[in-house]
Amino acid sequence: MALRVLAHFIPGDSVLEIVAPESDWLDVRWCHEDDDATFYRELPHAEVLWHVLRPLSDEDLRGGPRLRLVHKLGAGVNTIDVATATELGIAVANMPGANAPSVAEGTVLLMLATLRRLPALDRATRAGQGWPTDAGLGETVRDIGSCTVGLVGYGNIAKRVEQIVQAMGATVLHTNTAPDGTGAWRTLPDLLAQSDIVSLHLPLTPATDKLVDRTALDAMKPHAVLVNTSRGGIVDEPALVEALRDGRLAAAGLDVFASEPVDPGNPLLQLDNVVVTPHVTWLTVDTMRRYLVEAVDNCRRLHDGRELANVVNTVEGN
Repeated sequence: MALRVLAHFIPGDSVLEIVAPESDWLDVRWCHEDDDATFYRELPHAEVLWHVLRPLSDEDLRGGPRLRLVHKLGAGVNTIDVATATELGIAVANMPGANAPSVAEGTVLLMLATLRRLPALDRATRAGQGWPTDAGLGETVRDIGSCTVGLVGYGNIAKRVEQIVQAMGATVLHTNTAPDGTGAWRTLPDLLAQSDIVSLHLPLTPATDKLVDRTALDAMKPHAVLVNTSRGGIVDEPALVEALRDGRLAAAGLDVFASEPVDPGNPLLQLDNVVVTPHVTWLTVDTMRRYLVEAVDNCRRLHDGRELANVVNTVEGN
């Protein structure tokens, strides 16, 4: 009998190419993340749920009596009620490192866009104001290679960012839960005080919720840049708005927000010194291929009764 999967996203051609050869044992039903009608119609029949971003609540999980596996297409499982899944005997798995190349490149993209004032220059050029340039440009725009980049969190993505910006000439510092014996490790306050660019690479947990608050922002260098491609809740958004409006920070590059999809009225979207993308630094054809290869592999393991890979909770039998 085919394994029934509810994929909570709409596939592109490359995704369908990966899944199609498995159709003799894998029955995938596709559902847009905004399509609650289809989601709740298909959920009671699904044995596996491929999850991207839309939160999975206690009620959602209890509405899937046949669920055996919730597979996060990504690393962070904060959008899944893991406690309820564990109670119900549902394995929760993730894909650590699968999106690291794409998110790392997206992080550097935001660094460059903020440092080089790309959106403002794009608008000026399109308006016929591209030459002569703003006289202050040469006083405010930076090279990454002349900066100290501070990485808050030091997992797969941060280490790839480190490789890229070091190749560009940057000095890189990092912080994590404990000293790691390297000369680049700093406490968080020291890293904030020494870095021209602070880049966040942490999961959202009770310990990291609003970690970058008013005190942390005040500890940063005047005219530093903050980049966040991890989770929006790590930053105290009202405090960040204030720091950007006051000129205490030069700019911010944000792919994530405390509430998503981001409200068009969010004050961060009204600031000229903020560059934004809608939680898509991970979303490339290359990452999707890696995700689907891992998702299909774990479904094959489940179908064959073998041990699942990258399970983050303890469930009997897995």
